[in-house]
Amino acid sequence: MSQVTQSVIVHPAQSFGGQLQQPPGDKSISHRIAMLAALADGESVVKNFLPSEDCVNTLRAMEALGARIHSNDAGDLVINGTAGKALEPANPLDLGNSGTSMRLLAGLMAGFPIKVEMTGDESLRSRPMIRIQAPLEQMGAKIELLGANNCAPLRITGGGLKGITYALPMASAQVKSCVLLATLYAEGTTVVIEPRPTRDHTERLLQSLGVPVTVDGLRITLQGFGAKGPTLLAREWTVPGDFSSVAFWMVAAAARPGARLTLDHVGLNPRRTALLDVLRRMGAKVTLTPEQRPDAEPVGTIVIEGVGLRATEIGGDEIPNLIDELPVIAIAGALAEGETIIRDAAELRVKESDRIAAMAANMRLLGVDVEERADGMCIRGPATLKVGGGVRSYGDHRIAMAMAVLALSAPEPVCINNVGCVQTSYPNFWTDLKTLGGHVE
Repeated sequence: MSQVTQSVIVHPAQSFGGQLQQPPGDKSISHRIAMLAALADGESVVKNFLPSEDCVNTLRAMEALGARIHSNDAGDLVINGTAGKALEPANPLDLGNSGTSMRLLAGLMAGFPIKVEMTGDESLRSRPMIRIQAPLEQMGAKIELLGANNCAPLRITGGGLKGITYALPMASAQVKSCVLLATLYAEGTTVVIEPRPTRDHTERLLQSLGVPVTVDGLRITLQGFGAKGPTLLAREWTVPGDFSSVAFWMVAAAARPGARLTLDHVGLNPRRTALLDVLRRMGAKVTLTPEQRPDAEPVGTIVIEGVGLRATEIGGDEIPNLIDELPVIAIAGALAEGETIIRDAAELRVKESDRIAAMAANMRLLGVDVEERADGMCIRGPATLKVGGGVRSYGDHRIAMAMAVLALSAPEPVCINNVGCVQTSYPNFWTDLKTLGGHVE
């Protein structure tokens, strides 16, 4: 699917809801498992791995570093690891659109005595990488930022790392994970101090592999294993359903009085589920039923019952744990009664697009009263939606999917341009939209 030419027309939905039994695998967790399984000793089997463009690019990178990867007869991913070693790749690792891949893999590569170059598409090459250069160079790696404005491509000359104490200048799970993964091949102890709690998938996955990561509030401590690295044993993994992906369906149902939506096998990591608190504040009825599974991540069923939403304010400590959901939260604000304010979210401006500007521009095209601010936006609802031409994804998967949710409530069909980017995180998005009551051309 071309990211330049592919468009869809989303029709107003007469009803929305039902059940999604197997949501797409969590993208953040799929990336991390791919990297750790590729370093493990033996054959790991990964169930419900997300076969999106971003995750496939991670797999290709791990193959270039020496792992062997294929699918078994059941359709599960099988990764034969390198037992803690890494080949020096002959060519730059192309990570496409994935900032998670680049930042986490930079941490891993910093620990090996090899030279690795990493690049990506135009969007990825425009996103800030100095935030990982600083801690990795403090640890002893050489990180060259070959692009304009301290951006990718990156050239990493690794090895000889030492543990550090590093206070993150921003709340970033990617930077935290980058430093922790580098510490696996460092001498001494690393302490990472967060300004606010962020996603803890890396810590949980490392602990499940027997790596002694200690978490004390906002301080994460890891004793390095030196140049030899840890001994990670292969195992079977099951990737939970991606909370950030099904968030679009949650908002679509929550904003529609009488709708009922059931989502099975979704990851319920408490550092990912802040959207549920937001929807409850806005008036939606939310029910959680945990599953008993011996995995690193909590999993369960979410039931959303729709009502007439009321406005709320989102900011402060909850922002890092719903940063990916903010575009669709803006849609909830457009459909809610009152003034919804999103603040403290300047990080949205350096994602796959400037998500504040992109969402504001698109919503205005459909008649939403929205005021763009430096660190967020103010949305006055409920909007009297209109249709006056198409909206754009700006090459950003979450913008495309958020606008599809708003289109479900529009008075006429809405054309969304440049939607090939949805493949980076949710290849079955349009199919699932139809399953739950939408109509798409």
